[in-house]
Amino acid sequence: MKRKLAAAIGIAAMMVSVAACGDSDDNGGGSDKGADAKELTVWLTVDAQNNWPELVKAADDAVAKKHPGIKIKHEYYGWPDKNAKLDAVLATDKAPDVVEMGNTEMLSYMVKGAFAPVDAGQFENSGAWLDGLKASVTYDGKTYGVPYYAGGRVGNYRKDVFAEAGVKTAPKTYAELTAALDKVQEKKGDKFSAWYQPTRDWYAAMSFVYDAGGSIAEEQGGQWKANLSSPESVKGLTEFKNVVDKYMHGDKTKDESDRYIVYGQGNAGMIFGAAWEGATAAAPENDKTGKLKDNLENFVMPGPSGKNLPVFLGGSDLAIPVKSDAQAVAAEWINAFTGASGQKGLMAKGNLPNNKTDLATLKNDPATAVPATAAELNWFVPMAPGWGQVEKAQILQTMLQSIGTGKKSVEEAAKEADAEIDEVINNK
Repeated sequence: MKRKLAAAIGIAAMMVSVAACGDSDDNGGGSDKGADAKELTVWLTVDAQNNWPELVKAADDAVAKKHPGIKIKHEYYGWPDKNAKLDAVLATDKAPDVVEMGNTEMLSYMVKGAFAPVDAGQFENSGAWLDGLKASVTYDGKTYGVPYYAGGRVGNYRKDVFAEAGVKTAPKTYAELTAALDKVQEKKGDKFSAWYQPTRDWYAAMSFVYDAGGSIAEEQGGQWKANLSSPESVKGLTEFKNVVDKYMHGDKTKDESDRYIVYGQGNAGMIFGAAWEGATAAAPENDKTGKLKDNLENFVMPGPSGKNLPVFLGGSDLAIPVKSDAQAVAAEWINAFTGASGQKGLMAKGNLPNNKTDLATLKNDPATAVPATAAELNWFVPMAPGWGQVEKAQILQTMLQSIGTGKKSVEEAAKEADAEIDEVINNK
């Protein structure tokens, strides 16, 4: 469930007002502000409204039991218009008390001081939060949110196509994967993509970078420095280019936004993407072959390093706006919603939990073993103040397109991308 990173908060009045009060808690702990609040306003996406309203009610009930008479109000929004609405209300004195954020959206708001720091220790399972989610709520040594649930990435292949090429089971190692893809490519010809891998898909490309021991950027002495031209990162980018060159025979200027649609058209043997993409490709409205429903299977992506390929971990977090007058009760509501019972309910709905303890239990169920195993090894974007500017400028996508189309060598493109990243990554 990929979330687009918001651009830096764009309303000047909001920037001024939150900056004035954004660092009121120098200890980075929770707040007892609003411990006796009579009202609580919770903003969630329509995912909660449509798919697990009973979990929302359970959290409401838990808080109401402790605070008799409290009025809890909910507002639900869609992802496309959420941030514009949030920016507008944060410029006023009517901020919600709890707000759901895509995990890649957190950084810009934390940098601007829009969210109140919280004491991670007061939330269940905080000691076992998934690494990628924990990183998304941490900035400058403080915690500014609570992971809600996660979504990972997996491989998905067409069993019928692979079987035609003599491959009967999902590959377990990278050598097995490339050997199988070679057979599929030879069998199907050069108009078929044995692996449909959009060139501009930086989530996939960076998985290869991190697998090779590289990274997008590294923090050195309090400053961030781009790292894509390091030998390790270049090694990962080179392997990504090899995949695109050998197995991707579609448009090499595209991103991953319509990958499930392309997959459903029947001209690809496998993809590497969000865990839901295979099932969505097989849905009747997207399956143009009529064969996908019973022939698609997820598998844990092996990496060239010999380990599983580290995956970008998407998901949602819950944060408390610094302007909230009910911060203490907001924290109680979040704990009730994301605690042990809440996580159990979210897992029952097909989500990955926010913590390693619960994630381990999913590995024992064949229905959830693949996404749970894949999510164990994960990476996240650099938590640098200017990361939002890096994404907004699409520096990674441009680099990957130059590499994939052969416009520039891996080394040249990586070096240029590093220079562009270094110009903005430390800017608030």
